[in-house]
Amino acid sequence: MLTYILRRVVYALPIALCVSFICFMLIHIAPGDPISAIVPPDAPPDVIQQVRVEYGLDQPLLVQFGIWLSHVMAGDLGRSLATGRPVLVEIRAALGNTVALGLAAAIPGFSFACLIGAIAAWNRGNWLDRAVSGLAVTAVSIPYYWLGIVLVIVFSVHLNWLPAMGAGSAGRGWHFNWNNIQYYILPAITLAVIPIGIVTRTVRGNVSEILSQDFVTTLVAKGLRRRTMLLHVIKNAAPNTITVMGLQFGYLIAGSILVETVFAWPGTGLLLKDAIFQRDIPLLQGIVLVLSIFFVALNLVVDILQTIVDPRIKRHAGR
Repeated sequence: MLTYILRRVVYALPIALCVSFICFMLIHIAPGDPISAIVPPDAPPDVIQQVRVEYGLDQPLLVQFGIWLSHVMAGDLGRSLATGRPVLVEIRAALGNTVALGLAAAIPGFSFACLIGAIAAWNRGNWLDRAVSGLAVTAVSIPYYWLGIVLVIVFSVHLNWLPAMGAGSAGRGWHFNWNNIQYYILPAITLAVIPIGIVTRTVRGNVSEILSQDFVTTLVAKGLRRRTMLLHVIKNAAPNTITVMGLQFGYLIAGSILVETVFAWPGTGLLLKDAIFQRDIPLLQGIVLVLSIFFVALNLVVDILQTIVDPRIKRHAGR
Protein backbone atom coordinates (compact mmCIF):
# COMPACT_ATOMS: atom_id res chain seq x y z
CA MET A 1 0.00 0.00 0.00
CA LEU A 2 2.76 2.46 0.94
CA THR A 3 4.61 1.73 -2.30
CA TYR A 4 1.43 2.38 -4.29
CA ILE A 5 0.84 5.70 -2.52
CA LEU A 6 4.42 6.84 -3.08
CA ARG A 7 4.19 5.86 -6.74
CA ARG A 8 0.98 7.89 -7.14
CA VAL A 9 2.61 10.90 -5.49
CA VAL A 10 5.55 10.68 -7.88
CA TYR A 11 3.15 10.48 -10.84
CA ALA A 12 1.24 13.53 -9.56
CA LEU A 13 4.28 15.83 -9.46
CA PRO A 14 4.96 16.02 -13.24
CA ILE A 15 1.21 16.39 -13.86
CA ALA A 16 1.08 19.43 -11.58
CA LEU A 17 4.20 20.85 -13.27
CA CYS A 18 2.75 20.40 -16.77
CA VAL A 19 -0.57 21.95 -15.76
CA SER A 20 1.18 24.96 -14.22
CA PHE A 21 3.32 25.42 -17.36
CA ILE A 22 0.35 25.25 -19.73
CA CYS A 23 -1.72 27.62 -17.62
CA PHE A 24 1.22 30.03 -17.32
CA MET A 25 1.61 30.18 -21.09
CA LEU A 26 -2.12 30.54 -21.76
CA ILE A 27 -2.39 33.39 -19.25
CA HIS A 28 0.49 35.28 -20.83
CA ILE A 29 -0.67 34.91 -24.44
CA ALA A 30 -4.17 36.14 -23.57
CA PRO A 31 -5.07 39.63 -24.88
CA GLY A 32 -4.31 42.63 -22.69
CA ASP A 33 -1.32 44.10 -20.90
CA PRO A 34 -0.89 43.37 -17.17
CA ILE A 35 0.94 46.68 -16.78
CA SER A 36 -2.42 48.41 -17.24
CA ALA A 37 -3.38 47.15 -13.77
CA ILE A 38 -0.48 49.09 -12.23
CA VAL A 39 0.05 52.30 -14.18
CA PRO A 40 -2.53 54.67 -15.71
CA PRO A 41 -3.01 54.59 -19.49
CA ASP A 42 -1.46 58.06 -19.90
CA ALA A 43 1.79 57.13 -18.11
CA PRO A 44 5.04 58.01 -19.93
CA PRO A 45 6.65 55.16 -21.89
CA ASP A 46 9.79 55.22 -19.73
CA VAL A 47 7.67 54.70 -16.59
CA ILE A 48 5.83 51.80 -18.21
CA GLN A 49 9.13 50.22 -19.25
CA GLN A 50 10.56 50.68 -15.75
CA VAL A 51 7.57 48.91 -14.20
CA ARG A 52 7.81 46.17 -16.81
CA VAL A 53 11.47 45.57 -15.92
CA GLU A 54 10.71 45.70 -12.19
CA TYR A 55 8.14 42.91 -12.49
CA GLY A 56 10.27 40.88 -14.95
CA LEU A 57 7.72 41.21 -17.76
CA ASP A 58 10.44 42.23 -20.21
CA GLN A 59 11.96 38.72 -20.11
CA PRO A 60 11.06 35.87 -22.52
CA LEU A 61 8.15 33.71 -21.37
CA LEU A 62 10.32 30.68 -20.61
CA VAL A 63 12.60 32.82 -18.45
CA GLN A 64 9.58 34.30 -16.68
CA PHE A 65 8.24 30.81 -16.03
CA GLY A 66 11.58 29.64 -14.63
CA ILE A 67 11.79 32.65 -12.29
CA TRP A 68 8.20 32.22 -11.18
CA LEU A 69 8.63 28.47 -10.61
CA SER A 70 11.76 29.03 -8.52
CA HIS A 71 9.85 31.47 -6.33
CA VAL A 72 6.95 29.01 -6.04
CA MET A 73 9.30 26.26 -4.89
CA ALA A 74 10.44 28.66 -2.15
CA GLY A 75 6.83 29.27 -1.09
CA ASP A 76 6.53 32.71 -2.69
CA LEU A 77 3.68 33.19 -5.20
CA GLY A 78 4.49 36.85 -5.70
CA ARG A 79 2.41 39.96 -5.02
CA SER A 80 -0.91 40.99 -6.49
CA LEU A 81 -0.58 43.77 -9.05
CA ALA A 82 -3.92 45.25 -8.00
CA THR A 83 -3.59 45.23 -4.20
CA GLY A 84 0.13 44.81 -3.59
CA ARG A 85 -0.58 42.08 -1.02
CA PRO A 86 1.13 38.67 -1.15
CA VAL A 87 -0.75 36.30 -3.46
CA LEU A 88 -0.60 33.54 -0.86
CA VAL A 89 -2.43 35.77 1.63
CA GLU A 90 -5.09 36.64 -0.94
CA ILE A 91 -5.66 32.99 -1.84
CA ARG A 92 -5.61 31.55 1.68
CA ALA A 93 -8.83 33.18 2.90
CA ALA A 94 -10.59 32.76 -0.46
CA LEU A 95 -9.71 29.05 -0.69
CA GLY A 96 -11.03 28.46 2.83
CA ASN A 97 -14.37 30.03 1.88
CA THR A 98 -14.56 28.00 -1.33
CA VAL A 99 -13.78 24.70 0.43
CA ALA A 100 -16.39 25.51 3.11
CA LEU A 101 -19.00 26.18 0.43
CA GLY A 102 -17.96 23.03 -1.48
CA LEU A 103 -18.36 20.89 1.64
CA ALA A 104 -21.72 22.50 2.38
CA ALA A 105 -22.83 21.50 -1.12
CA ALA A 106 -21.12 18.10 -1.32
CA ILE A 107 -21.91 16.43 2.01
CA PRO A 108 -25.72 16.74 1.94
CA GLY A 109 -25.84 16.69 -1.87
CA PHE A 110 -23.84 13.49 -2.36
CA SER A 111 -25.65 11.78 0.52
CA PHE A 112 -29.02 12.62 -1.03
CA ALA A 113 -27.82 11.54 -4.48
CA CYS A 114 -26.59 8.15 -3.20
CA LEU A 115 -29.88 7.58 -1.39
CA ILE A 116 -32.23 8.35 -4.28
CA GLY A 117 -29.92 6.62 -6.79
CA ALA A 118 -29.99 3.42 -4.74
CA ILE A 119 -33.76 3.67 -4.28
CA ALA A 120 -34.23 4.05 -8.02
CA ALA A 121 -32.03 1.01 -8.69
CA TRP A 122 -33.96 -1.11 -6.18
CA ASN A 123 -37.19 -0.13 -7.96
CA ARG A 124 -35.98 -0.57 -11.53
CA GLY A 125 -38.59 -0.01 -14.23
CA ASN A 126 -41.40 1.41 -12.11
CA TRP A 127 -42.60 5.00 -11.76
CA LEU A 128 -40.16 5.81 -8.94
CA ASP A 129 -37.17 4.81 -11.05
CA ARG A 130 -38.42 6.88 -13.98
CA ALA A 131 -39.10 9.89 -11.73
CA VAL A 132 -35.62 9.81 -10.17
CA SER A 133 -33.96 9.35 -13.57
CA GLY A 134 -35.94 12.28 -14.98
CA LEU A 135 -34.98 14.51 -12.05
CA ALA A 136 -31.32 13.53 -12.45
CA VAL A 137 -31.31 14.42 -16.15
CA THR A 138 -33.05 17.72 -15.40
CA ALA A 139 -30.51 18.55 -12.68
CA VAL A 140 -27.58 17.91 -15.01
CA SER A 141 -29.15 20.16 -17.66
CA ILE A 142 -29.71 23.23 -15.45
CA PRO A 143 -27.08 26.01 -15.88
CA TYR A 144 -25.46 27.19 -12.65
CA TYR A 145 -25.95 30.90 -13.25
CA TRP A 146 -29.62 30.56 -14.29
CA LEU A 147 -30.53 28.52 -11.21
CA GLY A 148 -28.68 30.94 -8.94
CA ILE A 149 -30.51 33.94 -10.35
CA VAL A 150 -33.89 32.18 -10.03
CA LEU A 151 -33.20 31.24 -6.40
CA VAL A 152 -32.21 34.83 -5.60
CA ILE A 153 -35.37 36.20 -7.23
CA VAL A 154 -37.64 33.75 -5.38
CA PHE A 155 -36.09 33.41 -1.92
CA SER A 156 -34.31 36.76 -1.56
CA VAL A 157 -36.31 39.30 -3.56
CA HIS A 158 -39.91 38.03 -3.35
CA LEU A 159 -39.95 36.00 -0.12
CA ASN A 160 -37.08 37.81 1.64
CA TRP A 161 -36.16 34.61 3.48
CA LEU A 162 -32.45 34.34 2.69
CA PRO A 163 -29.62 36.79 1.86
CA ALA A 164 -28.89 37.19 -1.82
CA MET A 165 -25.19 38.02 -1.75
CA GLY A 166 -22.07 37.84 0.36
CA ALA A 167 -21.02 35.53 3.16
CA GLY A 168 -21.62 37.72 6.21
CA SER A 169 -19.58 36.64 9.20
CA ALA A 170 -19.38 33.16 7.62
CA GLY A 171 -16.61 34.47 5.35
CA ARG A 172 -14.44 35.40 8.38
CA GLY A 173 -14.67 32.16 10.33
CA TRP A 174 -17.14 29.43 11.12
CA HIS A 175 -19.64 29.62 13.95
CA PHE A 176 -22.55 27.21 13.99
CA ASN A 177 -25.52 29.57 14.05
CA TRP A 178 -28.28 30.67 11.73
CA ASN A 179 -26.63 34.02 10.91
CA ASN A 180 -23.82 32.06 9.22
CA ILE A 181 -25.78 29.12 7.84
CA GLN A 182 -28.29 31.26 5.93
CA TYR A 183 -25.53 32.60 3.67
CA TYR A 184 -24.60 29.06 2.61
CA ILE A 185 -28.04 27.81 1.64
CA LEU A 186 -28.66 29.37 -1.79
CA PRO A 187 -25.09 29.08 -3.19
CA ALA A 188 -24.74 25.54 -1.81
CA ILE A 189 -28.01 24.43 -3.44
CA THR A 190 -26.98 26.05 -6.73
CA LEU A 191 -23.55 24.45 -6.63
CA ALA A 192 -24.86 21.00 -5.69
CA VAL A 193 -27.60 20.52 -8.30
CA ILE A 194 -25.48 19.32 -11.23
CA PRO A 195 -23.25 17.00 -9.11
CA ILE A 196 -26.38 15.55 -7.50
CA GLY A 197 -27.70 14.64 -10.93
CA ILE A 198 -24.41 13.07 -12.01
CA VAL A 199 -23.89 11.08 -8.79
CA THR A 200 -27.53 9.94 -8.80
CA ARG A 201 -27.21 8.54 -12.32
CA THR A 202 -23.89 6.91 -11.44
CA VAL A 203 -25.22 5.23 -8.30
CA ARG A 204 -28.39 4.14 -10.05
CA GLY A 205 -26.42 2.60 -12.92
CA ASN A 206 -23.85 0.89 -10.69
CA VAL A 207 -26.38 -0.57 -8.28
CA SER A 208 -28.65 -1.72 -11.13
CA GLU A 209 -25.74 -3.48 -12.82
CA ILE A 210 -24.71 -5.22 -9.59
CA LEU A 211 -28.27 -6.30 -8.82
CA SER A 212 -28.33 -8.03 -12.22
CA GLN A 213 -25.24 -10.13 -11.50
CA ASP A 214 -25.31 -13.81 -10.66
CA PHE A 215 -23.96 -13.52 -7.12
CA VAL A 216 -26.93 -11.36 -6.10
CA THR A 217 -29.32 -13.98 -7.47
CA THR A 218 -27.44 -16.61 -5.49
CA LEU A 219 -27.67 -14.56 -2.29
CA VAL A 220 -31.41 -14.14 -2.78
CA ALA A 221 -31.83 -17.88 -3.44
CA LYS A 222 -29.97 -18.68 -0.21
CA GLY A 223 -32.41 -16.51 1.72
CA LEU A 224 -29.90 -13.85 2.74
CA ARG A 225 -31.47 -10.97 4.60
CA ARG A 226 -32.17 -7.86 2.55
CA ARG A 227 -29.97 -5.68 4.78
CA THR A 228 -26.97 -8.00 4.44
CA MET A 229 -27.42 -8.22 0.68
CA LEU A 230 -27.60 -4.42 0.52
CA LEU A 231 -24.20 -4.22 2.22
CA HIS A 232 -22.70 -6.49 -0.46
CA VAL A 233 -24.21 -4.35 -3.22
CA ILE A 234 -22.96 -1.09 -1.68
CA LYS A 235 -19.46 -2.52 -1.26
CA ASN A 236 -19.30 -3.47 -4.94
CA ALA A 237 -20.72 -0.16 -6.11
CA ALA A 238 -18.44 1.95 -3.88
CA PRO A 239 -15.26 2.20 -6.05
CA ASN A 240 -16.93 3.77 -9.11
CA THR A 241 -19.10 5.97 -6.91
CA ILE A 242 -16.10 7.25 -4.94
CA THR A 243 -14.32 8.12 -8.19
CA VAL A 244 -17.27 10.13 -9.50
CA MET A 245 -17.84 11.90 -6.18
CA GLY A 246 -14.15 12.80 -5.93
CA LEU A 247 -14.14 14.29 -9.42
CA GLN A 248 -17.38 16.15 -8.78
CA PHE A 249 -16.04 17.62 -5.54
CA GLY A 250 -12.99 18.81 -7.48
CA TYR A 251 -15.31 20.48 -9.98
CA LEU A 252 -17.21 22.10 -7.08
CA ILE A 253 -13.98 23.68 -5.85
CA ALA A 254 -12.30 24.52 -9.15
CA GLY A 255 -15.41 25.38 -11.17
CA SER A 256 -17.36 27.57 -8.76
CA ILE A 257 -16.57 30.88 -10.49
CA LEU A 258 -20.10 31.38 -11.86
CA VAL A 259 -21.83 30.54 -8.58
CA GLU A 260 -19.49 32.70 -6.51
CA THR A 261 -19.94 35.57 -8.96
CA VAL A 262 -23.75 35.38 -8.82
CA PHE A 263 -23.80 35.31 -5.00
CA ALA A 264 -20.69 37.51 -4.48
CA TRP A 265 -19.22 34.70 -2.38
CA PRO A 266 -15.65 35.65 -1.32
CA GLY A 267 -13.97 32.51 -2.63
CA THR A 268 -11.41 31.57 -5.25
CA GLY A 269 -14.01 31.76 -8.04
CA LEU A 270 -14.80 35.41 -7.34
CA LEU A 271 -11.11 36.15 -6.80
CA LEU A 272 -10.29 34.46 -10.12
CA LYS A 273 -12.91 36.54 -11.91
CA ASP A 274 -11.50 39.76 -10.49
CA ALA A 275 -7.95 38.72 -11.40
CA ILE A 276 -9.01 38.00 -14.99
CA PHE A 277 -10.71 41.37 -15.49
CA GLN A 278 -7.87 43.25 -13.79
CA ARG A 279 -5.19 41.33 -15.68
CA ASP A 280 -3.56 40.60 -12.31
CA ILE A 281 -1.09 38.02 -13.65
CA PRO A 282 0.60 36.98 -10.36
CA LEU A 283 -2.74 36.49 -8.62
CA LEU A 284 -4.17 34.66 -11.63
CA GLN A 285 -1.17 32.33 -11.82
CA GLY A 286 -1.31 31.66 -8.09
CA ILE A 287 -5.02 30.79 -8.11
CA VAL A 288 -4.68 28.46 -11.10
CA LEU A 289 -1.66 26.76 -9.55
CA VAL A 290 -3.35 26.23 -6.16
CA LEU A 291 -6.56 24.91 -7.75
CA SER A 292 -4.57 22.60 -10.03
CA ILE A 293 -2.58 21.18 -7.13
CA PHE A 294 -5.81 20.79 -5.14
CA PHE A 295 -7.42 18.85 -8.00
CA VAL A 296 -4.36 16.61 -8.44
CA ALA A 297 -4.20 15.98 -4.68
CA LEU A 298 -7.91 15.17 -4.63
CA ASN A 299 -7.43 12.58 -7.38
CA LEU A 300 -4.61 11.09 -5.33
CA VAL A 301 -6.89 10.81 -2.29
CA VAL A 302 -9.57 9.16 -4.44
CA ASP A 303 -7.04 6.62 -5.73
CA ILE A 304 -6.00 5.79 -2.18
CA LEU A 305 -9.62 5.39 -1.07
CA GLN A 306 -10.22 3.05 -3.98
CA THR A 307 -7.32 0.85 -2.89
CA ILE A 308 -8.92 0.63 0.55
CA VAL A 309 -12.40 -0.21 -0.77
CA ASP A 310 -11.63 -2.40 -3.79
CA PRO A 311 -9.64 -5.61 -3.03
CA ARG A 312 -8.58 -5.94 -6.68
CA ILE A 313 -6.76 -2.60 -6.53
CA LYS A 314 -5.20 -3.67 -3.24
CA ARG A 315 -3.73 -6.77 -4.87
CA HIS A 316 -2.44 -4.73 -7.80
CA ALA A 317 -0.95 -2.13 -5.46
CA GLY A 318 0.85 -4.80 -3.47
CA ARG A 319 2.77 -6.14 -6.46
